[in-house]
Amino acid sequence: MTGYQPALLRIMIGIVIVRHPFSVCVPVNHKVTLSVRAEGTGVLSYQWFTVEEKEVPGATRAELTIRAQNTQLYVCRVHDQFRNFVFSEWVKVKVLDVDKPGLPGHWQGQPHIAVNPKSQAVRPGEKITLHCAAFGIPLPQYRWYRNGLELDKTTSTLQMDHATADHGGTYLCAVSNVLEETWTEPVDVIVQREQIPPSTPTATDKVALLIGNLNYLHHLDLMAPIMDVRELANLLQQLGFRVVSLLDLTREEMLAAIEKFMQLLDKGVYGLFYYAGHGFERAGRNYLVAIDTPQPYRPENSVCVQRIMLKMQQRETALSVILLDTCRKWYNQHCIPSVIMPLGPRGNTVYGYATCEDAEAFEVQDGGKSTGIFTKYLNKHILQPEKVTHILEQVSEDLSKDPLVTDKQAVEIKHTLKEPRSLTDPVRASGHTRELHLRDVCWRQANEIPRKRTLRFLCGVEVEICFAALFSNVMAAFATIKTTGPQTQDCTVTLSSIPSMEDIFSGSGRCEEMDSLIPPTFDSPDGTLRLCALQKIKEPVVINVDLHYTHSDSKLRLTESQRVEIGKPLVASCDLYRNIHANTQEGASAQSVDNIPVLPATVAGPCRPFTRNAECVPQVADVRSNEPEENDENELHNFTLRR
Repeated sequence: MTGYQPALLRIMIGIVIVRHPFSVCVPVNHKVTLSVRAEGTGVLSYQWFTVEEKEVPGATRAELTIRAQNTQLYVCRVHDQFRNFVFSEWVKVKVLDVDKPGLPGHWQGQPHIAVNPKSQAVRPGEKITLHCAAFGIPLPQYRWYRNGLELDKTTSTLQMDHATADHGGTYLCAVSNVLEETWTEPVDVIVQREQIPPSTPTATDKVALLIGNLNYLHHLDLMAPIMDVRELANLLQQLGFRVVSLLDLTREEMLAAIEKFMQLLDKGVYGLFYYAGHGFERAGRNYLVAIDTPQPYRPENSVCVQRIMLKMQQRETALSVILLDTCRKWYNQHCIPSVIMPLGPRGNTVYGYATCEDAEAFEVQDGGKSTGIFTKYLNKHILQPEKVTHILEQVSEDLSKDPLVTDKQAVEIKHTLKEPRSLTDPVRASGHTRELHLRDVCWRQANEIPRKRTLRFLCGVEVEICFAALFSNVMAAFATIKTTGPQTQDCTVTLSSIPSMEDIFSGSGRCEEMDSLIPPTFDSPDGTLRLCALQKIKEPVVINVDLHYTHSDSKLRLTESQRVEIGKPLVASCDLYRNIHANTQEGASAQSVDNIPVLPATVAGPCRPFTRNAECVPQVADVRSNEPEENDENELHNFTLRR
């Protein structure tokens, strides 16, 4: 009996279209083939129709080949000898009538731009219309950008009915299908009369790299960097920054990410680097502690902040800002500091330290949310159109009034600002369109998520797979059952990945914080998978989708599976691992981290702040180790040391 089950199942479910035809855009008189693939019992028959259900004469095969003369809609009906029938999805054969199509000789369907948008100057209140058209098989998709930021427009024509000063800038359109992506030439839209006064500082672009380290191998874990990085990233995006946000990086991964960040900087760009995690200070230099940094702290095992600023200045940025929510305790003063040859005075550099020299920075755990106290007040003020140093002064004033850190933490600001530059300054890309385009391509690598997919199973169930970026190296996959089959009950979906990725944020407290970052559009999915540490991915990722259901007749619990390849999403596409061994080492080779005891994780109680200073395991006597001093918890009352 078992051998007949597939045939019986097909009779019960009728005909299933496993591959629908797809829309195309071609020149006049171009040869086009539409095809459909279906599965069912016995011989299947086909009939193609145009709009208004007109049969296409002789179109009775699974493939329909035509010479496209004008834009037309098509659909295919598939039927069997049991009088079952089903229709494919409607598709459009779009015909562009242009004088010179200019298709390459062996065109395979990749997007080919036939009409580029044109630059224009308009007065306030007038209509702005930018048009792009491209050939493609399948039909190309369009995404518009202004000053490098993606707009919520996905049609070939971008129209703004009432021009304002905000509409001025450089526009690009990305045209893509499954074969390739291409870009239009950049064009400038000038809105007259309301131009920005020459005295107002502007940026040619604004770029930010945010790193939060919390799951340490040899030091106390932290809680707050998850929310700190996410909330600051959202605010910077509102200010027009291109943001790359990364969690839990090794030292080599941090160096590789910083090198990629430097590629996004250029003359006139505003660059911002933010770090939340463990850190220390040595001989006036600040060091960031990676998740694999061994004990004790040493400069050669960490990342030097001043070296980051030096590289930012070498890119001739118009504003370089470094914000550090980390401790600055003095450790291992006998070590040789990083050797840095300073540049001449460039100006417009800003350091915002969460705390002063030889002091600690604190994070607060308040029920379901953790935050660094410095970042808490930074996020409160950062959207204000004030000089960046004034913003940090307001942060300092608020933090000094916080009773949790009175006499324990004080913000320190160092800067060489020569102009009243603000993080809210507008972007003026005119004259820098080529650099903007190249920078945009590089930045989008780290922010590209897989497209939505709909999977059709043989039992008739349809499952939609969607993706959302939580950080540039953390992504969530969601499975939602859209339709159930005629003989299915109690459907569930489970997701897994190849390669398998450990969910390092599934621990107590962290899972809830991660779940709170999921956009409301993905509320109550039927299956969820969190993909972490995407910077380590070397091969395309495959999602396994397992559909479990009970057959309504046999009452058997059955499983059907499909695989979806999603490429290398988000920062995985940047191939950071290729740059790791190319990075020059800061000082001597890093010490081995083998056989170093790992601290047990500790969970702070509600409203119990602690510092971002690493607490160490019991030490073997060594007068040179200069390890962090333990603080008396009774003195701190409701504190726990953080960074």
